[in-house]
Amino acid sequence: MAACYQQPMPVAAAKSSSFVLGCMRYKTGCDKRELNLIPLICAASQIELKKSQRITAYLQRCTLFAVPRHSHLGNRRGNNSKLVVTSAAKEILFDQESRSALQAGIDKLADAVGVTLGPRGRNVVLDDPSEPKVINDGVTIARAIDLPNSIENAGAALIREVASKTNDSAGDGTTTACVLAREFIKLGLQNVSAGANPIAIKKGIDKTISALIEELKRQSRPVQGRDDIKAVASISAGNDDFVGTMIADAIEKVGPDGVLSIESSSSFETTIKVEEGMEIEKGYLSPHFVTNQEKLLVEFENCKVLVTDAPITSIKEIITMIEKTTQLNVPLLIIAEDVSGEALATLVVNKLRGIVKVAAIKAHGYGPSKQALLQDIAILTGADFLASDLGMSVEDASVYQLGVARKVTISDKKTIIISDNATKEEIQARVAQLKKEMAETSSSREAQLLSQRIAKLSGGVAVIKVGGATEIELVDRKLRIEDAKNATFAAIAEGIVPGGGAALVHLSSFVPSIKISFQDPEEMLGADIVQKALLAPASLIASNAGVEGDVVVEKILDLEWAFGYNAMSDKYENLLESGVIDPAKVTRCALQNAASVAGMVLSTQAVVFDKVKQPSGVSELPGMPQLGY
Repeated sequence: MAACYQQPMPVAAAKSSSFVLGCMRYKTGCDKRELNLIPLICAASQIELKKSQRITAYLQRCTLFAVPRHSHLGNRRGNNSKLVVTSAAKEILFDQESRSALQAGIDKLADAVGVTLGPRGRNVVLDDPSEPKVINDGVTIARAIDLPNSIENAGAALIREVASKTNDSAGDGTTTACVLAREFIKLGLQNVSAGANPIAIKKGIDKTISALIEELKRQSRPVQGRDDIKAVASISAGNDDFVGTMIADAIEKVGPDGVLSIESSSSFETTIKVEEGMEIEKGYLSPHFVTNQEKLLVEFENCKVLVTDAPITSIKEIITMIEKTTQLNVPLLIIAEDVSGEALATLVVNKLRGIVKVAAIKAHGYGPSKQALLQDIAILTGADFLASDLGMSVEDASVYQLGVARKVTISDKKTIIISDNATKEEIQARVAQLKKEMAETSSSREAQLLSQRIAKLSGGVAVIKVGGATEIELVDRKLRIEDAKNATFAAIAEGIVPGGGAALVHLSSFVPSIKISFQDPEEMLGADIVQKALLAPASLIASNAGVEGDVVVEKILDLEWAFGYNAMSDKYENLLESGVIDPAKVTRCALQNAASVAGMVLSTQAVVFDKVKQPSGVSELPGMPQLGY
């Protein structure tokens, strides 16, 4: 019986039988006999997968065999065959062998990412089907690397996770996090190979990192004005003063609580424009709504917006609205109390099939504050607020009751809506009304909520339109500006510390006093690992600048907290005064995420991976190498 391989296909779920999916397509050469296929049916709750989960990845690793057997489903054209899924054979590596294999993959990815660290860091060229990309962004490089060896790729995936987590939580510092993780793992494995207890070492690392983070909070200082913002943004963008000035201007226009949006420009110039808009602290209800797979974002332009405080569970409630927006060929954003059950399943299935452009988010807040926010969104977009307590239902609504957004960007955590210019007067009237209510209220709690609503409506969104002479330049500049934006807000949130890896070097001098309280000698080994690993980023920054890293680190250790090595000017100076600064939040997240993945690798005892098949059509002869056809 010939083996039949299923074509890669998106897997979705639906409760109703009308949305059942079956495996029906096969490559040329498979057995032509028809199969009785058991359809894939999943609950709607299974639709919301984590970003890292990919059901199709499992299907691609499985071989589907047409096996003749009696089926309780009955005959189909007299054939009793049905589908059997058999997974590929596995191999297992144990102990030091497994950890060393992971280390090899970790080193390869960390080496590729590490060359970009510092103001004199190099670029990395990424192969692309259309044209190569010249990148200086750590997380983008990490996500692009896929090693051929499955065990090494598992190690690289762990470092990719460090970069992604740091990027998600701090928005910058991904390269530093990768370098730290590699050092934690390398030094830890050396001790484990010598007979140390990996669990005790992990515990020592975790306790030391926790104490160092408290010290980092004490040593950081708040952002003080425009100069600090410009310095943080410039450093994060690779010492690009133009980007630093642009971010500082944008923050000045919308305030520290404002929203920055980055778009591509149709011209060569990079400009800033403040538009009416709002940020909502809720993300998409299902990752299957994502339109930008690289950044895991939903991005819509000229989008229709439905606003209601009612939960939507049945597809009948919104089917008319979906049909109308599909006929108009415009995307639809649904903002509701909740979207679940059959409604969510149907939206996901039709989105995956490319039939509709749709996304759904839950309303943020509770009780009256949630209703007030929905009213604000309705005014922002020009939509009718379909309030359930007034008897307004989604099922009876018309397309004319939908609002319009010039642009919508949705991540897993937040949504940014940029309104159409047509609602500007209504927004100003709403802000004036809220200010009047705030002046008249006697409740401090209500005044605070009104103040937040006013800030959301009146702050607007600073739209940075990025231009470039070529597509390659445009992509690189957008990534740099994105890093600069994230680093700036991180600095505003938790303050700043000396940059250039100096803060980590100075933190290493606190480790001896921390490990004194440890009772277990092997936990002290964990503290020693942290102390040595903290020197790696500063050393690598110096090496990328053509200077001996170990010598630079030794000199920094003799200096006070604010002082360090400026790789751009090749001087040892007060980094806070010279503008070489890092957000404390970025440093904290890099430490925490690097320590977390290091603990996982050190406590790994076995690796299970797919067995590599022998090349087909070539017999294995003793003493002769096999040809890789």
